[in-house]
Amino acid sequence: MQTNQQLYLPIMGCGTWAWGNRLLWGYDESMDKQLQAVFNLCVSNGVTLFDTGDSYGTGRLNGRSELLLGQFSREYLGLGKENICIATKLAAYPWRLRRQSMVSACKSSAQRLGRNVDLVQMHWSTANYAPWQEGALLDGLGDLYEQGLVKAVGLSNYGPKRLQEVYKKFTERGVPIATLQVQYSLLSTYPITQLGIKEVCDQLGIKLIAYSPLALGLLTGKYSVQSPFLKGIRGLLFRQLLPGIKPLLVCLGRIAQSRNKTMSQVAINWCICKGTIPIPGAKTPEQAKENIGALGWQLDVNEIAELDQTAASLDKKMVQNIFQTK
Repeated sequence: MQTNQQLYLPIMGCGTWAWGNRLLWGYDESMDKQLQAVFNLCVSNGVTLFDTGDSYGTGRLNGRSELLLGQFSREYLGLGKENICIATKLAAYPWRLRRQSMVSACKSSAQRLGRNVDLVQMHWSTANYAPWQEGALLDGLGDLYEQGLVKAVGLSNYGPKRLQEVYKKFTERGVPIATLQVQYSLLSTYPITQLGIKEVCDQLGIKLIAYSPLALGLLTGKYSVQSPFLKGIRGLLFRQLLPGIKPLLVCLGRIAQSRNKTMSQVAINWCICKGTIPIPGAKTPEQAKENIGALGWQLDVNEIAELDQTAASLDKKMVQNIFQTK
């Protein structure tokens, strides 16, 4: 039986993947109150889409991101509570082989959240490495919608060809695809400019969600070739990219200054102007407030064109997600 519930999506969401990554590398309970303040600030300002995943906070902290998000949602009593939309992504783990495994996974997520999931998403496609696995997992997503356990179904890291194949499969069951998540920013335009995913989404009535709209912080202006680099893979990536993206950072800074905005706000607003729903992460109230400052105004066509041209001229771009299909 199909559900007729409607999914509410605001113009910008808050990606709890940032919380999940932090939880993955070490957790301190003192962060809970700060994260609750982030959640409260977002909702009270009309940012009510929260994206997480059942793989965020793994190991001994398995599902911790969903647990926290559920707690924050229950304890929030202010304006906009009725519009809170919780989206979670179910990982295509190699041991999830049957359609029932996705149903069980979503039920576990709902138990951690203390409420049903509003938007359930396939975290990534297995088409690039185990195409035989994906059919059953997609069947499970459809089952969740038909059984009324979720309001909507979405995908993540799918390209136009694979998206249209899945859309056909779901349409035959009467299951609409509400959203598609892709890595999208001024440093990662590949899904739209090269794959043409936005045009396909528009044709199919699918809303495009842009994750990592600040390119892991590279577009915030906080980092430079002179500043100490972060450790690990991110530091290595920054070391490779920062020297070559200076023209874009200069362009962002100039527009930000003329607008009396921050570079982050300009970068997020650019995503909105491109017809996507950006989901920047926020770990502190200050970061959340800055993200919210990207709302309520729009870059003009000349500013957008200047940013587009500068981004296109760069020799190096953000590394694409290995699971992104075509």
